Amino acid sequence: QVQLVESGGGLVQAGGSLRLSCASSRNILSINYMGWYRQAPGKQRVLVARIADDGRTNYADSVKGRFTISRDNAKNTVDLQMNSLNIEDTAVYYCYAQPILRTYWGQGAQVTVSS
Repeated sequence: QVQLVESGGGLVQAGGSLRLSCASSRNILSINYMGWYRQAPGKQRVLVARIADDGRTNYADSVKGRFTISRDNAKNTVDLQMNSLNIEDTAVYYCYAQPILRTYWGQGAQVTVSS
């Protein structure tokens, strides 16, 4: 099993920034991918960003240039820096970890962007 604990999130005005963090109970070097999905009310859960164990990253087109995902292997944490937030970024953000086949989820963090 992998336990994931998320922190961060909150309320921010459009144009502002937030930083999410996800702490893993397992050495993240043993996890192929980690990242975040988000789900807005009435919408499907979609991938926002992910980072592989070799450091390669992928981003949704809607957040490219604004969000940056990074990992600290020594601390077993993954961070998502979110800049230039807009109201369309409002959602619950779920950290995930994918060692091989199974996927593990964090508890979710609410991000609300106001106009």
